[in-house]
Amino acid sequence: MMNCTEICKRVSRLAGVAALALMSMAVQADRIKDLASIQGVRANQLIGYGLVVGLDGSGDQTTQTPFTVQSVISMLTEMGVNVPQGATMQLKNVAAVMVTTSLPAFAQPGQTIDVTVSSLGNAKSLRGGTLLMTPLKGADSQIYAMAQGNVLVGGAGAAASGSKVQVNHLSVGRIPAGATVERQVASDLGANGEIQLELNQMDFSTARRVVEAINKQFGAGTARAKNGRVISVKTPMGSDERVMFIAAVESLNVSPAQSAAKVIINARTGSVVMNQPVTLENCAVSHGNLSVVISTEPVISQPGAFSRGQTVATTSSQIEISQSPGQVMLLKGGAQLSDVVKALNSIGATPQDLLAILQAMKAAGALRADLEII
Repeated sequence: MMNCTEICKRVSRLAGVAALALMSMAVQADRIKDLASIQGVRANQLIGYGLVVGLDGSGDQTTQTPFTVQSVISMLTEMGVNVPQGATMQLKNVAAVMVTTSLPAFAQPGQTIDVTVSSLGNAKSLRGGTLLMTPLKGADSQIYAMAQGNVLVGGAGAAASGSKVQVNHLSVGRIPAGATVERQVASDLGANGEIQLELNQMDFSTARRVVEAINKQFGAGTARAKNGRVISVKTPMGSDERVMFIAAVESLNVSPAQSAAKVIINARTGSVVMNQPVTLENCAVSHGNLSVVISTEPVISQPGAFSRGQTVATTSSQIEISQSPGQVMLLKGGAQLSDVVKALNSIGATPQDLLAILQAMKAAGALRADLEII
């Protein structure tokens, strides 16, 4: 059995632990790796044009895609097969495709990367096809990788007697490890004893905090901010020491500055997203609906018997205008926008009404946030 003194001590300890946990939750710290990237360390896009063969009659209709036939003839000519001039080729198992991939940073010759194969013509499906050797070029028109392999399509489909069933997309596939890197992208990372950190979002306060964290850990003068996004950091000259230094910098924890208040509105769905509590100035909002209903009914005029008249068909239109009573809401200064949105929804405001009201609040200067419509 514990006495009252021991119980009080344990309660005070638990309270202290809870207070420390709340403080750690309140002060959110992110790694520099999550806040910034290193200039020059990025992927490069590659693209190529190729042919997928071995399809089960689901390839391009060559009468509508002449470039497929031209590609096949060119390929056969390079292999020593001469196609008679004027010959009509009815190909059903070949499809022209575009091959795309991303070359990772520091990729070395001989490494393999995944590629995506997309139909360029009117092929019904790439399922079961094989991509022939396709050079992949970069923005400088140089070949950096070669792709080839069996295309994996995640969908399935079948058609018979005019009926068709399809699951997922059949004209796009993927080849895991389908390309081999042939050329390395030159990189001079830290060659001059300096690297550039680029913040994911421009913020002068966050840039200052990153500089302070690096200088506190590695000494004054190690880092300096060029602007609100780019931070220059001095690095060791040796490649091994440089890698260890960059790894240590990326692992430092920094509490990013609170971003500017912003409200994002999707005009199609009426969704409202706020990045932090957004407050309002004193304002009043009036909400009311005006509806107009027009109904038209046919009216038949039938002449009397033996009157030799003609039947006449006309229309009768009725117009009704109704307006629901407007509701005025008084919003006091400092109110959070999240509470205002809930109140507007409770009085029946539609997504379009909500969009118009928030735009009017911003125009009136009552909304303390940047309003962005997507």
